[in-house]
Amino acid sequence: MADQHMQDDPQQLELLRVCRIGRAQGLKGEVTVQVFTDDPEWRFEPGSVLYAHDGDDEYVVESSRTFKQRWIIKLEGCDDRSAAEALNGLELYGEADDPDDMLEADEWYPKDLIGLEARMAEGNAIGAPEGSVVGKVVDVVDAPAQSLLKIRLANPVTTGTAKDGTPIMEKTALVPFVDELVPDIDLGEGYLTLDPPGGLIPGL
Repeated sequence: MADQHMQDDPQQLELLRVCRIGRAQGLKGEVTVQVFTDDPEWRFEPGSVLYAHDGDDEYVVESSRTFKQRWIIKLEGCDDRSAAEALNGLELYGEADDPDDMLEADEWYPKDLIGLEARMAEGNAIGAPEGSVVGKVVDVVDAPAQSLLKIRLANPVTTGTAKDGTPIMEKTALVPFVDELVPDIDLGEGYLTLDPPGGLIPGL
């Protein structure tokens, strides 16, 4: 999946959140970053241009490296620890990819997935009818290991009873966004298909 959080203002560049700057690293202007992109090698390549939230202020990557699974970058003009500390908390954005290139690469932005109808795939592992509606994608959760699709169930399931006797309803399900479980996505028709194992989705 591609970078997160698209800008909505059509007057601005079409920007996607790439990272949030953290603490200064060392004395030469390097900073640690919290990454929000699936392509950090490309986004943090020397010479890459990143932007502040409004798209007006540009930041050029001078160098980047990884240390203990954490990305550390240096921006041009940020040459000492004081300058690095002043950037703490700044979120940086990159320009959106070309939509046609993304389709060819089998990639989607989270905003494209939200609102899609979730249907059971043909020949699914649990034998549910092909095309039966599971629900609708309402969010894409950025988990550490992989992204998760949050699906609002078309048919909520009662899973128990509260102390006051009120039924406990499961109204949503989280499905790992991987090819094995989400084999097909059709943005034009507004749906995706699911092939979940038993027990992953309440009621199935």
